[in-house]
Amino acid sequence: MQRKGIANLPMHTGHAPRWLWTRMVKLSKAISEVILEEYGQKELLERISDPYWFQSFSCVIGFDWHSSGTTTTTCGALRAALTPEDHGIAVLGGKGKNSRKTPRQLESKGEYFNLSDKNIDNLVKSSKLSAKIDNACIQDSYTLYQHNFFLTEKGDWAVVQQGMNLDKKYARRYHWMSDEFDSFLEDPHTGISCDKKRKSTLNMASKESKEVQKISVDLINDNPDHLRKYFRPKDPEQTSLMDFFDNSPADFSNFNNQEEFTMPQHHPVLEMDLSDKEFEVLKKAYEIQPEKYEELIMLNGIGPKKIRALALISDIIYGEKASWRDPVKYSFAHGGKDGFPYPVDRETYDHSIETMKDALYQSKLDDNEKLGAIKRLNKYMA
Repeated sequence: MQRKGIANLPMHTGHAPRWLWTRMVKLSKAISEVILEEYGQKELLERISDPYWFQSFSCVIGFDWHSSGTTTTTCGALRAALTPEDHGIAVLGGKGKNSRKTPRQLESKGEYFNLSDKNIDNLVKSSKLSAKIDNACIQDSYTLYQHNFFLTEKGDWAVVQQGMNLDKKYARRYHWMSDEFDSFLEDPHTGISCDKKRKSTLNMASKESKEVQKISVDLINDNPDHLRKYFRPKDPEQTSLMDFFDNSPADFSNFNNQEEFTMPQHHPVLEMDLSDKEFEVLKKAYEIQPEKYEELIMLNGIGPKKIRALALISDIIYGEKASWRDPVKYSFAHGGKDGFPYPVDRETYDHSIETMKDALYQSKLDDNEKLGAIKRLNKYMA
């Protein structure tokens, strides 16, 4: 099963105090070691790739339940707690410039785990591709600033990464898991939760966009020079095809009786022009002749704007529409305290707590730390 998802979190500033941080690392290590001993490395990654387990885990180790810093702090605690030598797991990447170190770190840790060169190359590709998809193919207004890659000695991996929206008030977290992964570009996010859903989000990683992916590659391989007319008509009085569809009446039955028609210059949904410099990126892609959409979006300079432009032109020329639905689904483990979307299932909730208690009793924490953790769980029973 693929376990991935998205969670929206408000932006909070500040840092976890040192006294709390040291305890978070100890508790993270203890809980992780119980899971590793009982279920193995792959199970731990599958839990980390579940956005709700990850959020619950963050709460148990003592961080703010709804803060964007949950991602940074929890991944940091896991990085400090887990080591390749003791646990067979490497936690790579991080926030800002540290996220860009992930490919080199994967090469180093892949060699340490004695993985094949081909396997290491695929891991590096998976890291880059998961980031490109969430940052450029799914255009939900969130820009990635954090990328964490979890790797086991057997080559299984999970990704937890986070983006910030334009007004810097909310963050959105993305989860990936390599287990039984079918395709990066066919609805890879299957367990998505979010309290906000955008009305219009271009999703070029959707099955609904499969034909548009193919056309985008064809448009590049046929020489992108012929695409210029869809952005910058030579005659400023002449209008392009794009705006016409948005502003014209629905009845096109009289077209055949017209000798000539003029259309408005810009389609509102486009909201862009491609500069000469940006067209140079498309021409370089043409010279490479990518065979698949994965290859196209991985090329240097192919970002959200160009991906969006190719999708829109695909619609205009060939009538193939990409998915414009925000890939967000609503899911709750135990219900909500206010009865939304349904009242809390206390029996399931209590069972979850008892399961965690059992794990804590078996952990390597000293008695005081263990008692404190169990008390934090007990308060949810009231």
